[in-house]
Amino acid sequence: MKSLPFAVLVAVQLALAPAAQAKLSPAEAMMAKTVEAEKDRSLALLEKLVNQNSGSQNLEGVEKVGAMMRAELEPLGFKVEWKPMRDTGRAGHLIATHVGKPGTKRLLLIAHLDTVFEPDSPFQTFTRKGDMGEGPGAGDDKGGMVVVVAALRAMQAAGTLKDANIEFHMTGDEEDSGTPIERARADLIAAGKRADVALDFEGLVRDGPGKSGGADMGSVARRSSDSWTVTTTGKASHSSGIFSAAAGDGAIYELTRILYRFRTELPEPNLTFNVGLIAGGQQADLDAGGIRATVSGKTNIIAGTAVARGDLRALSPEQIDRVKAKMTAIVADHAPGTDATISFDPGGYPPMAPTEGNKALLAKLNGVNRDLGLAEMAPLDPLKRGAGDISFVAADVDGLAGLGPYSTGDHAPGEAVDIPSIARQATRAAILMSRLSAEKR
Repeated sequence: MKSLPFAVLVAVQLALAPAAQAKLSPAEAMMAKTVEAEKDRSLALLEKLVNQNSGSQNLEGVEKVGAMMRAELEPLGFKVEWKPMRDTGRAGHLIATHVGKPGTKRLLLIAHLDTVFEPDSPFQTFTRKGDMGEGPGAGDDKGGMVVVVAALRAMQAAGTLKDANIEFHMTGDEEDSGTPIERARADLIAAGKRADVALDFEGLVRDGPGKSGGADMGSVARRSSDSWTVTTTGKASHSSGIFSAAAGDGAIYELTRILYRFRTELPEPNLTFNVGLIAGGQQADLDAGGIRATVSGKTNIIAGTAVARGDLRALSPEQIDRVKAKMTAIVADHAPGTDATISFDPGGYPPMAPTEGNKALLAKLNGVNRDLGLAEMAPLDPLKRGAGDISFVAADVDGLAGLGPYSTGDHAPGEAVDIPSIARQATRAAILMSRLSAEKR
């Protein structure tokens, strides 16, 4: 059976809703109607954004996507500023500000211009396949930016945008941040201190059974992302002496022992730690980026050096500190005849803890869902959500993540956005932002 247009579906659902249920105001009904009427316009914008490569290291490409977003936001009454970040090795950020009614809540919207697909990727163009739109960044996060634009257009049409205080930050290096990260995220962190609410427009997560990925979920938490390096050394000598008091275990055995202790002693709720690269031999060296290793060795020589790199993801600063302390103690307890060190990369992503304020925001979003006749969104398990830019402001302001569209296959060729979810998310966002921006500070 052919599916009903979203605005018609909303009307049918409202007609069937319980009498006690609140209904959309005339302005909110206008927002739903506007989003539905402009679906083709939104899809055309998505195709345009996707077809411009904006890999994090393609600085000119990121700037071009920024210019496209400027062209969408300035006609809506936003003052738009480009913040260059070439000194961090990345293009920069686009910041759009809309001044509304004094004394009402200030909203911080967060999305990003860049993708993981650099110009040498074979995956470069937008292709529509039924209800899916396939292309680099179609979901992460060009689809998210399209949701924002569609929501803001709907607010303008309904008359709710004029009074809204909104600051919209589009980072140009979310997928591969510039360094130092304190410089790269300084403007976003400052915006978080000014805001009353932060709304992140990375992708919607669905969970549970179902052909479309399950039920829409609310993201009130995101875990951190840190990287670590363990380096071990041993006595490079003839292998016939391995395990003796004179020769010891060698670097590879010692590194293996340490990683086994990590695996067996560190696990706790909401924590993951991955080993992504390992190398060892008579000689082992990492490149400057820590993503490639060169090794040499022989079967009859005890390994003199070994190195492993991995990540660490946790839900609170306290958990991060506790786990790092455990890792450091395990590494310090190295075997006789070996040495071992651990270091943590600077500039990781902080966590977004599931605070009561974040849960209250999800309750407000579920109020929107009820009035639209949509199912309630349960809070997502943080283990099912990666790190993101909203975490940099999470210590200062209540927030929600996952307000962008639903997508599949992110970060790999074949990434595809669920096209109907763009309208659904834009309608939710327009109504939620209108309600929040009318609240007193």
